[in-house]
Amino acid sequence: MLYQLYETQRAMMAPFAEFASASAKLYSHPLSPFAHVPMSQRVSAGFDLMHRLAKEYEKPAFGITSATVGGVEVAVQEQVALVKPFCRLLRFKRFTDNPQALAQMKSQPTVLVVAPLSGHHSTLLRDTVKSLLHDHKVFITDWTDARMVPADQGPFHLDDYVAYVQAFMRHIGPKVHVISVCQPTVPVLAAVSLMATASKKAGKADPHDFTPRTLTMMGGPIDARKSPTAVNNLALNKSHAWFEANVIFRVPPNYPGAGRRVYPGFLQHTGFVAMNPDRHVSSHYDYFRDLIRGDDDSAEAHRQFYDEYNAVLDMPAEYYLDTIKTVFQDFALVNGSWRVHGEAVRPQDITTSALLTIEGELDDISGAGQTQAAHGLCTGIPAARRFHYNVEGAGHYGIFSGRRWRETVYPRLRNFIAEHDHGAPAQPRSKTPGAARRPARG
Repeated sequence: MLYQLYETQRAMMAPFAEFASASAKLYSHPLSPFAHVPMSQRVSAGFDLMHRLAKEYEKPAFGITSATVGGVEVAVQEQVALVKPFCRLLRFKRFTDNPQALAQMKSQPTVLVVAPLSGHHSTLLRDTVKSLLHDHKVFITDWTDARMVPADQGPFHLDDYVAYVQAFMRHIGPKVHVISVCQPTVPVLAAVSLMATASKKAGKADPHDFTPRTLTMMGGPIDARKSPTAVNNLALNKSHAWFEANVIFRVPPNYPGAGRRVYPGFLQHTGFVAMNPDRHVSSHYDYFRDLIRGDDDSAEAHRQFYDEYNAVLDMPAEYYLDTIKTVFQDFALVNGSWRVHGEAVRPQDITTSALLTIEGELDDISGAGQTQAAHGLCTGIPAARRFHYNVEGAGHYGIFSGRRWRETVYPRLRNFIAEHDHGAPAQPRSKTPGAARRPARG
């Protein structure tokens, strides 16, 4: 019933959002007589803010059309490499006529970015992809809004998520480097662990069961018991039955996924805002003031952030409930009790990959030590091939987006991948600034 009420409210607000948008232009367009009345700029700013608070936010586009490789600008085309009911594997294919840049692109490492399925679209990692394209061939998971998946496609569990990651790695091939951001650190570690275990059981190299050359895990709840945040506490303080009874709803009839049980995106968005309400109120007030002052650059930066932040998707109910129980209540990965499709998840069986974990000092979603806990699980990886980096002054989003990502985190990640691109034992580490240097000891 709550979903239907939300849809009714959204439909009722739509005309007001359009009216506010038109009124904002009426009081700001230089050819409009209303733009020259007293206080017109303030009135326009008020209507503009009203429009943004009332409008519906659709999934943004990546909008990446170019990258720089070796000082040469190359074209980028977004391609669909593989399609599954709940996810598309996207590739950002680069093109150039410059022979030097082409040769450099062909020799660069291949990266699979596993985007989170936790409320936002994969475009949240736009800045991550942009940076990676300078030095890598890039693939990314693009999760489908569950309300757009017909009910006859069946359920989608956490085990299915693990299977999807394995299918994407096999499609790309054994030379892949995997980067998981936030939520997928857990299922990605499970996927790689299961492939390593299968290869170990076979007793020989299997082209279908391999481990990637490197594993990079950024701000994820590998061990949610460490430095628990508000997200962790909510999962612990409520029972599994409470979540199923209070946050799971059926998709209304006006969507392809009508009747499917989901955790609605609007509930997740409400939770995001509730974590830092003062910050969002202040941000919108600053936007209002920027419009009055005519600070177009700051106003546009606000629009770009909230166009992404306010665009949310529904998650399959089975996947959401599985994640709550497995990751945040049973801590099944760190307790060694997790089984995926009947197979035990054994991170200690991973031996050939190099591991890098990255955490933000001020992360209020995945607390300190939660991601670093992967080192204590991946004991089969030699200490010389395991690294941890704590990003000073960075919050959750700062480790994969923004200035700190571009200037501090990405250079370390780039050097880490380059150093381990050939799957050889770790060489003496470079003293070049930005190289990942510190072995983690678990």
